[in-house]
Amino acid sequence: MASRDRIGFVGVGLMGHGMAKNILAKGFELQVLGHRNREPVENLKRLGAKEVSSARELAETCDIVVLCVTGSPQVEAIVTGADGLASAARPMLICDCSTSDPSSTIRLAEQMASMGITFVDAPLSRTPADAEAGTLDVMAGGTPEAFERVRPVLDCFAQKVVHTGPVGSGHTMKLLNNFISLGYAAIYAEALTLGAKAGLSPEVFDKVIRGGRMDCLFYQTFFRWVLDRDPEAHKFALENGLKDLSYLSAFANATGVANPLGAAARNAFALAVGTGHGKDYVPMLSDIIANANGVRLTGKQDA
Repeated sequence: MASRDRIGFVGVGLMGHGMAKNILAKGFELQVLGHRNREPVENLKRLGAKEVSSARELAETCDIVVLCVTGSPQVEAIVTGADGLASAARPMLICDCSTSDPSSTIRLAEQMASMGITFVDAPLSRTPADAEAGTLDVMAGGTPEAFERVRPVLDCFAQKVVHTGPVGSGHTMKLLNNFISLGYAAIYAEALTLGAKAGLSPEVFDKVIRGGRMDCLFYQTFFRWVLDRDPEAHKFALENGLKDLSYLSAFANATGVANPLGAAARNAFALAVGTGHGKDYVPMLSDIIANANGVRLTGKQDA
């Protein structure tokens, strides 16, 4: 029974802590791999989780292992590296909730299948606050049987779970999802800069857009920074945005699709990272683009 599966978790950071906490809250036995940030690990241990020191140790005792790390290089290292999950040579299901390169995901899944290890790619949408609240969106790729087995775990931290198709389709859909959201970020930043050049403040911009057809939840979190300087508005680093748009570029090249808009969005994020702002969050792109053009978005902080 899925409810009896023992769950392992790698990556209890910004998103992973809330996910793991909700898995525990739903009654699953949980083991977590030690993390450089001790606070979330210690919190989960107080809630009943057990800490282990290697991915192999997780694989030796867990039936399903959830990964929530930066991207494909980290996933590959956790699965196939020294003392990685595969080194236990034990059947399990690996659920990769990272934003990864679909070609790496497909290749890794094929490699693991020969060892009796099932792979599901289940990347996430929404924010760390949604991870804490258990209201993430998940797009999951894998066989119908694997999807049904891991679904009770995904339901612990997600309000919406969509089976996108075979392995790799979840990560492909995630790249498309992030292309749209990060593309919006680049458009908002450039539009605000053009407006500032013409003497239109962010407040005026917001009065026109908010509540209209171009309003959306992403717009609202983005503008919590622009107007209110709320650093918690959307905690997703610009360097991770560049990573995702670079994955999109590689995917477009591999499929022979011209993606000029994706390249333009990537260039905006590359500018931000290249000028030392990689650790800043996505809404802060608005200030970076404005400053590069010699204007400042004052927002309410100067009111």
